[in-house]
Amino acid sequence: MKIRHLFVFMSALLVAGCGTQPIEPASQRTQSTTSDTDDDARGRARIHTDLAVNYLEIRNLGVALEEAGIAQRSDPTYGPAFNVAGLIYSELRDDRMAEENFRQAVRINARDSDANNNYGTFLCQRKREAEGIKYFMAAVSDPLYQTPDRSYVNAGVCARRLGDFAEAENHFRNALRFQPNQIQALYQLADMAYARANYAEARVQLQRLIPVSAGSPEILWLMIRTERRLGGGNSLDSLSHQLRSNFPNSQEAQALSAGRFE
Repeated sequence: MKIRHLFVFMSALLVAGCGTQPIEPASQRTQSTTSDTDDDARGRARIHTDLAVNYLEIRNLGVALEEAGIAQRSDPTYGPAFNVAGLIYSELRDDRMAEENFRQAVRINARDSDANNNYGTFLCQRKREAEGIKYFMAAVSDPLYQTPDRSYVNAGVCARRLGDFAEAENHFRNALRFQPNQIQALYQLADMAYARANYAEARVQLQRLIPVSAGSPEILWLMIRTERRLGGGNSLDSLSHQLRSNFPNSQEAQALSAGRFE
């Protein structure tokens, strides 16, 4: 179950590059040996799980939770119903119930990459990074997982929060092996290079972002700061104009106007 709300936990701009994606109905993710009719328990669980996802997407959390509950009662062995319930409870800030449902989802199917990824994100958001990384690694261990780059990015963000920069960089580079234009991985590598004062490397990674990113205040701001360090001249002026014109109310534009580059 791929859900945009909890998948990645960086800035809203960067989520657009990594976390957002069309929701894949649960019925496309799980195989069953039973018929998919309304009278069949597994079929009912699938249908109501899909409905829960749809209501979660439009932020109708009450109805989403009702649908997830119906799915769970229809078939208590259907893991995606617990996965989506975990996401809903996370949105409701009920951490106890969110964790209980995520745990049940991975207990039912320890190889469910979506559930592992979502549970890992939940843990990292709550400063339980080391635990979260284990679930991201469980997600990418499934050879059928369609988006391992996203879990590698999430693991990299967690590792960076722990101060393990070598491991973080390793995760980001693994993400690029699966998706060479992975926006968050490129941004993170550029940001880490800038933090190490390796401005030339930061520029290399940022230049790789230009063809694949529509632009954002965060990316433009890192570009501006990098070019300033490298004496970018005309490119610096152009980037500054883009930031002021496209994101005039952003914190980054305000920092630029105030000359606060660090």
